[in-house]
Amino acid sequence: MNSIAKLGMLSSSMNYETAEDIGCPKMRISRTDDIYITNAVLPNGKRIPLLKTLLTSVCERNCNYCPFRAGRDFRRASINPDEMAKIFFSLYQSGIVEGLFLSSGLVSGGEHIQDKLIDTVEILRLKYQFNGYIHLKIMPGAQYEQVFRSLQIADRISVNLEAPNKARLKQLAPLKKFDEELVKTLKWIENIRRNQAPNNTLDGKWPSTTTQFVVGPAEESDLELLSTTEHLFKKFRMRRVYYRAFNPAPDTPFENRPATLPIREHRLYQASYLLRDYHFNLEEFVFMESGNLSLDIDPKTAWAQKYLLNNPIEINQASPLELLRIPGFGPKAVKKILTSRKRGKLTDASELYRIGIQPERAIPFMLMNGKKPIQQLSLL
Repeated sequence: MNSIAKLGMLSSSMNYETAEDIGCPKMRISRTDDIYITNAVLPNGKRIPLLKTLLTSVCERNCNYCPFRAGRDFRRASINPDEMAKIFFSLYQSGIVEGLFLSSGLVSGGEHIQDKLIDTVEILRLKYQFNGYIHLKIMPGAQYEQVFRSLQIADRISVNLEAPNKARLKQLAPLKKFDEELVKTLKWIENIRRNQAPNNTLDGKWPSTTTQFVVGPAEESDLELLSTTEHLFKKFRMRRVYYRAFNPAPDTPFENRPATLPIREHRLYQASYLLRDYHFNLEEFVFMESGNLSLDIDPKTAWAQKYLLNNPIEINQASPLELLRIPGFGPKAVKKILTSRKRGKLTDASELYRIGIQPERAIPFMLMNGKKPIQQLSLL
């Protein structure tokens, strides 16, 4: 099997064999070989084509949901660090990709495979002088020195918890250790950031950190997921939490469990952004008796219906944080309102349309100069 064919298998596996279904289009590299490219958003907001792949789809772990778990019958592939670096740099020079997300199945322990991941990135950085974006996975069982080196050579790193707590992780991945392997690594990262200067890094600062949860198969609630999310934001300065709606893979212990509705994943993302960017607290969310968010209404609107319908916010006097609490108002809209207020009071909805704000969602929850605004058509 040639290198590109192996890369195609690995990039498909990295997207859990559903790459085309989740927005990872195939890229034809040769007459017979394809790879999958992800359109990724960088920490600075820029979008780039990203090669998201594994060094190997061979794995000794037995995670119950995972398509490349140990013992599952499918064709696997592996690429060594020199080969991976060479292929990626060729794709980069051809303008096909601009960045790399590199992970791996776990073979011969986390320490062994983390060395391979680090070797790949060091070849790119030192031999090929690639200074572009690299997101590097920290494997379960990686050692402190490996974590430190990964922080020096990557733009972003990820430590995937997969589940919100020890009990749920045991259902998902019986061999993973929540505290000893995963949380311990997050503590190391935060300790390094707080106590060591970012010497020999690409841009003189430590990279950001992300994690991922698999949503649904362990029957965890949204309350559990968001409780851990809030803790990660506050204690470990997590830049982003990813939620992956469970989709059962054949020939796995969870193959007969129901798929998680994509709308649940979407609601979790909305709630996590409220925690991270809008200064919401977990206690403010409106949960159902099951501990889950409503699928019918976004969490910001659910909060506003409970707290603002009878106590609307006067937008001519509200602080920026208060304005952000109003459904339909994001940071850009709030900035426009604050700028417009310097020229005088806003008195009706037409003025919001004129400054580029669509206020339909916000109108039930706000006052303008002491009065409820009248709904108007956006074309005004």
